[in-house]
Amino acid sequence: MKFEIPQCKKQVFEMLIPIRWGDMDAMNHVNNTTYFRYLETCRIDWLQSIGAMPNPKGEGPVIVNAFCNFYKQFEYPGDVLIKMFASDPARTTFESWATMERADKPGVIYAVGGATTIWVDFPLQKAIELPGWMRTIVS
Repeated sequence: MKFEIPQCKKQVFEMLIPIRWGDMDAMNHVNNTTYFRYLETCRIDWLQSIGAMPNPKGEGPVIVNAFCNFYKQFEYPGDVLIKMFASDPARTTFESWATMERADKPGVIYAVGGATTIWVDFPLQKAIELPGWMRTIVS
């Protein structure tokens, strides 16, 4: 399946994740829950790369909604190429999403997933305004 990237999305990160033998299920394809782990790994690596890891004594990002649409089955062996995008910064939130394809089949989208992220003051357990530096990154 060919997937067109909307103009309003901004690519912010890209990474390869090896498909592990243990990622497969009894049907000999990668289990659907593993796609969420791939998305999480990419999102965390991106947040770490921009210095936006959550600080339990301060503030940071929290996922409030996540989704994944499955188009093709990943199978072992191989590598998943994940391209992460960001958009739609609001007062306290932004959207992230990612395409997943096999590294050896560029341009063929196997799944698309994403998340709504809210910026939180952890001690207060309250949403706060998205910091300006983060808004710039996701705009």
